[in-house]
Amino acid sequence: MKKNTPYVGIHNDNFGGMTDTGKIIREAWAFGLIDEDETCEGWLPQGIEDLWRRVQEEWEKYDFRVGNMPEALQSRYLRIQDEAVRRARAAGWSPELGDDD
Repeated sequence: MKKNTPYVGIHNDNFGGMTDTGKIIREAWAFGLIDEDETCEGWLPQGIEDLWRRVQEEWEKYDFRVGNMPEALQSRYLRIQDEAVRRARAAGWSPELGDDD
């Protein structure tokens, strides 16, 4: 994202949000930092950066490992990730594609 360019929103992002910013948002949903219906559309980079810091603080509690999360949080996280992969594949994303594809 450019310095003062508002974010397009996770559902308008490349391949349904399979980007670094999309990852931050999905993890923020999982940790309950923002509601799952919050797409962050219109957010400035500073807001996304603040959200990233808060997500990192949550990950630290679990040593950055999904397996260390309590069962309910882990289930929520995995559900959100599975839904994101399904949406992204429907938008043409493939995990085999490189960054330049």
